[in-house]
Amino acid sequence: MSTDAPDTTQEAIADDWAQALEEQSTTRAGTDGPHVFEANAIPMPSGGASGNPMHDIQMVLDIPVQLSVELGRTRVPIKYILQLAQGSIVELDALAGEPMDVLVNGYLIAQGEVVVVNDKFGIRLTDIVTPSERMKRVSRT
Repeated sequence: MSTDAPDTTQEAIADDWAQALEEQSTTRAGTDGPHVFEANAIPMPSGGASGNPMHDIQMVLDIPVQLSVELGRTRVPIKYILQLAQGSIVELDALAGEPMDVLVNGYLIAQGEVVVVNDKFGIRLTDIVTPSERMKRVSRT
């Protein structure tokens, strides 16, 4: 493998984002279906004097975010928590085989199924939340 392969991949990703941003700026909000962001829905950092979208994207590509997978939730009284011991079972609200929620910084972005690869757990994404649906969820909080 060449050493510039990661750079090529990053450039391809940046090109895809730049193309999406260009399409967004040339399309009026609401005319291209539910997956189009409104022009002022997400504040983007300014590109300075150049206004180059590639530069804007490069600024955020290395920002770390927390990705988590949620198996399910439950509410229990504190007295139950105090009685937990090794081997205790806590029932969750999710059913076996149900898709797991994939969250980035606490916001749902996808759903998927658990897989095991080389003795490590992973998640295969089965459904990606549309950008418009993500914006609706963010605006509710």
